Amino acid sequence: MSYRLLHTTSPFVIKTRFRFRLVGWLVKNPAFIRVWCCKNCYRTAARIEMAKADSLVILDKDSLEKKKTAICNTGSKKLQVIADFDATLTRYWINGQRGQTSHGLLQQENPEYDDKRQKLYEYYHPLEICPTISIEEKTKLMEEWWEKSHALLIEGGLTYSAIKMSVSNALIAFREGVVELFEYLEERDVPVLIFSAGLADIIEEVLKQKLHRSFKNVKIISNRMTFDTDGRLVSFKGKTIHVLNKNEHALDMAAPIHDQSGVSNGLTDDNASVKTRTNVILLGDHIGDLGMSDGLKYENRIAVGFLNDNIDKSLASYQKAFDVVYLNDAPMWGVLDLVSDLCSSRGD
Repeated sequence: MSYRLLHTTSPFVIKTRFRFRLVGWLVKNPAFIRVWCCKNCYRTAARIEMAKADSLVILDKDSLEKKKTAICNTGSKKLQVIADFDATLTRYWINGQRGQTSHGLLQQENPEYDDKRQKLYEYYHPLEICPTISIEEKTKLMEEWWEKSHALLIEGGLTYSAIKMSVSNALIAFREGVVELFEYLEERDVPVLIFSAGLADIIEEVLKQKLHRSFKNVKIISNRMTFDTDGRLVSFKGKTIHVLNKNEHALDMAAPIHDQSGVSNGLTDDNASVKTRTNVILLGDHIGDLGMSDGLKYENRIAVGFLNDNIDKSLASYQKAFDVVYLNDAPMWGVLDLVSDLCSSRGD
């Protein structure tokens, strides 16, 4: 009888055996013991360490440690996170394919206009990433690109229903660890400003469909659309934001996540109070993203760069520009680790 019990296929016995073996294995391998990082959220120390070993580059460790110490001394009440969206919060590669951007995923009802916007991309994108073109010249080219693209969206009669369908069919996903990062920051009332050269209405729809929730501490600063009563695009609000002019001078365009009925996510921290948060964690995948904090008189800034492609050609410039560089479409666990260190301070 005992022999049969030991070899039973009962789910309870199998699970019990697995649990005992797992506990024994964890005792022998303490690096894999999970550490608490936020409410109802665990992450393995080993996973973070592996991500660091494979993808983390820091040029000046002493400078980084000084910044971390300075931020820790004032605590989370002085901290804010400024993040790019496309290829920073979202993944660059998905199942071996290039993930779509908030601009690129959009499909209009009239395919002719999708083709026209694709031709603009094929002409301007190589100019955007060309290392020999000056920032001044690139800025003019990006303004041309965005203005032409936005004009095509209006001319083509884009509707909000097309945005919903486009997001539903899109090849877009968030980096692993983004939800946990947002939850951790939300618990500590640390604002997250998403700066994007894309389209705010699409970003909101991506958050809604892919994360199935909103966060009260998140604001979006991006190109925002105006729709008529039939749900058809008629104009864009405010100044055009492209990849090279994102900064906190555009903070008056910041808006909490809301739905089409105008209901916001309940964010209470206004734009004036955001400006009093003088410690910044900046997340971006483009050197131009460093300008996102230009309008803020910050005291300390830790810039985290995500170098997703063309690593051999771009690593040297990214190392000089960013305090921390993650390579090869790395997950967000390392940033969560950094933020949790900064928030675990005597300033809180």
